[in-house]
Amino acid sequence: MNRKMSEKLKLIAWRDVWFVGVPALLAICAAFWGAAQFIKPAPPNQLVISTGGEGGAYQSFAARYEEVLARYQIKLVTKPSAGSTENLARLRDAAVDVDAAFIQGGTAQVSADDALLALGDFYYEPLWVFYRDTQPKKSALNLHHLNRLADLKGRRIAIGVAGSGTQHLAREVLLANGIDATNTHLIEEGGMTVATLLADGKVDAVMTVGPAQSSLIWSLLYTPGVRLMSLNHADAYVRRFPYLAKLVLPRGAIDLERDVPPQDVQLVSPMTTLMVREDTHPALIGLLLQAASEVHGGPGVFQRPNEFPRHGHSEFPTSPEAERYYKSGKPFLQRYLPFWAATLIDRAVVMLVPIIAILFPIFKFAPSLYGWRVRGRIYRRYGELKFLESELEENPTLHTREEWLQRVDAIETDVNKISTPLTYSDMLYTLRGHINLVRDSVMRITTG
Repeated sequence: MNRKMSEKLKLIAWRDVWFVGVPALLAICAAFWGAAQFIKPAPPNQLVISTGGEGGAYQSFAARYEEVLARYQIKLVTKPSAGSTENLARLRDAAVDVDAAFIQGGTAQVSADDALLALGDFYYEPLWVFYRDTQPKKSALNLHHLNRLADLKGRRIAIGVAGSGTQHLAREVLLANGIDATNTHLIEEGGMTVATLLADGKVDAVMTVGPAQSSLIWSLLYTPGVRLMSLNHADAYVRRFPYLAKLVLPRGAIDLERDVPPQDVQLVSPMTTLMVREDTHPALIGLLLQAASEVHGGPGVFQRPNEFPRHGHSEFPTSPEAERYYKSGKPFLQRYLPFWAATLIDRAVVMLVPIIAILFPIFKFAPSLYGWRVRGRIYRRYGELKFLESELEENPTLHTREEWLQRVDAIETDVNKISTPLTYSDMLYTLRGHINLVRDSVMRITTG
């Protein structure tokens, strides 16, 4: 076999390849584009969180989150604030560079234009009411063994700084007891400063919100002359304010040796959550939840092991990533791979799934379509040959033998020009054999 014939047998029908390949390529490109609409960019290596006042519980927890996120090469940037109310304002302000913030239950109401998501309940943040325990004979205030907030009317009460969740809750429960700025001296002060004010007699009561391990709470629990109020109306508060839960601080729960507190104390408590903007990367939300599980998942005075974080009942919608976390736990790939590798594979899968969905039918049907194109040209010549043969049988005298043979030769010449891949060469040779059969019929039927 000479070289020219060899090259011809290997020849690919490029026009058919283009006919099949270009639409297939366009379909693949469309699949890539479609997948790109759903894939998020790689997670940033920094997360900004709005916390609370200096030395407060929010800052303390954020510092522990920072340690967890650092293991995944994510830097946590903390921004101190007055508290929950200011945190919510920051999240709503697009000009403020904040991704997440601690929010106290009951301090936020959904607005129509909000683009915020809640991550569930993270821990109890009880309302603690401390007051000066002076003997009735030595003080006209008569604040001994109080158990009703209404007993504080007309006194000096520290209710937390402006913008804090403490002040928001304090004003709500005080107002429910008929106490406001018109009949009581409400002092906007918070943090460790109020412990000094109460000990020095410059305020009569302190209202603060925070976990049991808060430094302010512990300081006040051990301050001589200061008592923790047990709220006899705790059940009523829970009915009136649905975001509150009733808690009981058991006798001696803080310190068995010193019997702190000296009796069971009824408290009410909102839940604290983290809220994020809708555009916060899902991978970072997952890491925040993993950090929260480490920080808040242990046993405590008010909680069982692994009780938090958990699915909450916030006014705001729960993040889909948080929903998946509470249902399935840590993402499957992150259980076995480093964070960067797991996120890379997750993103790749989002791209590959639609591509595979397109490639499978393409690989299945493209060869058939290509074969149909090649066979179509051969079948067309078969049609011409069959038409000629029918004419010959019906009316042999329509043309002279020479004219009949010229028509047969024209078909054969056309067939010889067909670019046929080696795979379909058998059909081409069969067609040539049939051409010779028709040529023999012409020689047999017609006369010179």
